[in-house]
Amino acid sequence: MTAEGPKNAVILAAGVGSRLRPLTDLRPKPLVEVNGTPILHNALGALEAVGVEEVTLVVGYRKDAIQYACGRRFNTVAIKYVESLTYDHTGSAYSLWLARDSLLSGDSYLLEGDVFFEVDVLRQLIMTKASDIAAVAPFTEMMEGSAVELSDDELISAFHMKQTSASLAGGPRLFKTLNVLRFAALTLRNTIVPALNEIIGSGATRAYTEELLAFLIERRGLQLAAARCDGLKWCEIDTRADLQIAETIFATRPRLPPRPRSDSGGEA
Repeated sequence: MTAEGPKNAVILAAGVGSRLRPLTDLRPKPLVEVNGTPILHNALGALEAVGVEEVTLVVGYRKDAIQYACGRRFNTVAIKYVESLTYDHTGSAYSLWLARDSLLSGDSYLLEGDVFFEVDVLRQLIMTKASDIAAVAPFTEMMEGSAVELSDDELISAFHMKQTSASLAGGPRLFKTLNVLRFAALTLRNTIVPALNEIIGSGATRAYTEELLAFLIERRGLQLAAARCDGLKWCEIDTRADLQIAETIFATRPRLPPRPRSDSGGEA
């Protein structure tokens, strides 16, 4: 691992965001604002701050709104678009498969388009001495969704889907995945993309990225290190309640400066 992070990133931003309606009736979830800053703009700004030069956005629902809001460049970051025509009945692994050409371009960050986070989350990925890394934080009673167990050497040893506060009683210590990851080019080329081809080729188009990673850890020997983000600010935004929590967490965060709009209007 080098001291620098990847120059490329993929952000999955194709979903409908039905649990955030009516906020997502006219705009996609990645453009929902937290204290005035769209979730997607926050992610792009953080990626720019750690040296990312090119981002591939997988878009679907209300794709034109995302292309208008982000354009072909976001400040110094070049943006490419990949369109999912079946976003309403496919999972995140399918969106990732659509971006496989970008995944083959070198070391890369992988983000879900509904996570609002501070830039130190990415810096934690850079500082963690491993090739393939996932940002995690302790799973608390306020959380739900996918969770992981960690081994003694801080590798992810198992995934658990659809966890709730009840999962904390009497079981192993769990950590929440932030859906912010970093992968080495070798892993993407030899492990991630071939597995995506296999899964999507088998017809499992509704699979989620977490299911892909669980399969690779359990069956293919993927060593995915955990970057502990205890104490850092982040929030996965699926519901109106999540949005309220995010606005509280980031209440004192300075707003980003306005971005020049002279190069808007990206194309899928």
